[in-house]
Amino acid sequence: MAQNSRTPPPSSSMILKLQRNTQGRDWAVGDIHGCFRQLSRLLKMAAFNPECDRLLSVGDMIDRGADSAAVLEWLAQPWFYAVRGNHEQLAIDSILGDKQAEIRHVNNGGSWLLTLPAPQRQACLAAFQRLPYAIEVSDADGGKIGVVHADCPGNDWDALAAGLANGTLPESGRNVALWSRERARHGRGGVVRGVDLLLVGHTPQTSATRFDNVLNLDTGAVYGGKLTLFCLNDFVELSLPSEDDALLGFHLHD
Repeated sequence: MAQNSRTPPPSSSMILKLQRNTQGRDWAVGDIHGCFRQLSRLLKMAAFNPECDRLLSVGDMIDRGADSAAVLEWLAQPWFYAVRGNHEQLAIDSILGDKQAEIRHVNNGGSWLLTLPAPQRQACLAAFQRLPYAIEVSDADGGKIGVVHADCPGNDWDALAAGLANGTLPESGRNVALWSRERARHGRGGVVRGVDLLLVGHTPQTSATRFDNVLNLDTGAVYGGKLTLFCLNDFVELSLPSEDDALLGFHLHD
């Protein structure tokens, strides 16, 4: 079920545009959900070099996993970029006093947030509000790879990018970007125009799954699945099976 994506950030911060990394490698990671120790091990496997490489998160960095509070440390790294996921949005709305969002957040693994001291909760609020809805990585030849948490509204990346940049994207479009499961659940949706490849997460798969030019990187790390990295430079995938099976046999929340 789509939820209201309240508190949109200023339009200037709703989309982040990056140039393709020519000094090192760009990696994207699926939904982390607090599995930051697992991510550290996976980056070591990938020989990730923070001096020249970059890491892009498809969102949902928090909730359910044991290390959700580490998100601030990761977001502070100059090589770490992330889009906003529905769990970050729930956290924002919860901290801002939306009781319905707080209940929903707690029911979906967000109780850790309530245990934090008030200053740290406010730091989370500020960090999550800065997260864009989309990241675009382009090269000199005009190629583009997009990153969004759930899906691209209308299968039109350029329209999404323009709406985010000028602040005209309607709430329904933000809801698709954060909450949609239509493509992953039904295995259809069509090609997203305006990008060569779109990287998403949100709906767990047993392995990285491609639908037309959309690649879902959520491989259920927090549910006893695995955490997956994808290299934007050479399209190599790396995965690390999860050691945490406490949530094995997951069911999708709305």
